[in-house]
Amino acid sequence: MTYDNHARLTRRGFCLCCVGATTFAVSGGWLTPREVFAQAQGIVDMIRSAAAKAPIEVHTLRGNVSVLEGSGGNVAVLTGPDGKVLIDAGITASRPRMLEAMSGLGREPIRHLINTHWHFDHTDGNEWLNREGATILAQENARKHLMSAQRVEDWDFNFSPSPPAALPSETVSDEKSLRLNKATLLLKHRPNAHTDGDITVAFAEADIFHTGDIYWNGIYPFIDYSTGGSIDGTIAAVEAILASIGDRTIVVPGHGQPVSNKAELQAYRDMLTTVRANVANLKRQGRSLDDTVAAKPTAAFDAKWGQFVIGPAFFTKLVYEGV
Repeated sequence: MTYDNHARLTRRGFCLCCVGATTFAVSGGWLTPREVFAQAQGIVDMIRSAAAKAPIEVHTLRGNVSVLEGSGGNVAVLTGPDGKVLIDAGITASRPRMLEAMSGLGREPIRHLINTHWHFDHTDGNEWLNREGATILAQENARKHLMSAQRVEDWDFNFSPSPPAALPSETVSDEKSLRLNKATLLLKHRPNAHTDGDITVAFAEADIFHTGDIYWNGIYPFIDYSTGGSIDGTIAAVEAILASIGDRTIVVPGHGQPVSNKAELQAYRDMLTTVRANVANLKRQGRSLDDTVAAKPTAAFDAKWGQFVIGPAFFTKLVYEGV
């Protein structure tokens, strides 16, 4: 699929959508906080199951960069004489279809993998990709999370430590520049955004920017407070990204339709800042979480942003936890 500036958001390639769409249709998305927590239980297994069946769609961008959609997060692939470079690993259950899709991009071996953060839908494939020959790089906090057991409270899930072959052998603290396949990759840590170990990856010459899960295109985002994420840090990271890109920049989000742009990212920023202000105002009034959810502070955005895995009540709860 060739890059289309007006590409529509589709649910077919987004394996998380099947988890939340049915619940939203039945309930209008307005669950109580207790119901939201119950809905989150089992989400990891459901996502893995969906990835085992989802097709992988290839989006060809420019500068030998493509995006593979359908295995957890959106996976960028840079091809060239230094071997394939992947941004994120997807979910292991997608391995046969991922290999098939990558074989269509060229015969180069897989040599490099960059994790944008530690979450399983971006790192579950680390082990098999390392065995294929990929050196793994991540932010140092992401590596720490992968090395030890982690609990994500809002998913009610405990993750075991990753096996040795899945651990990054290289880390970045703040920023790093790589020269691979005649392309310059600029890595930058975005502290306390989606997690405390997020990095973004810019392909300088091609003018392509992979945001990881700092940006969910057309979808309310998940913010992982359990491992250092925050609503304020997410907004600060989006503001910094907007200041560094132009109108022609192709923006690759962590989830949602994988080909985006600055205008859509600005709309995302506006949604985040408005919802944060609405929830903060209700919290200052002394409203409980239940009362804040009942006030529907996301209502103006629900038709566009709230019909996928993170429904309006769940997102309200996440923002409430951080303001």
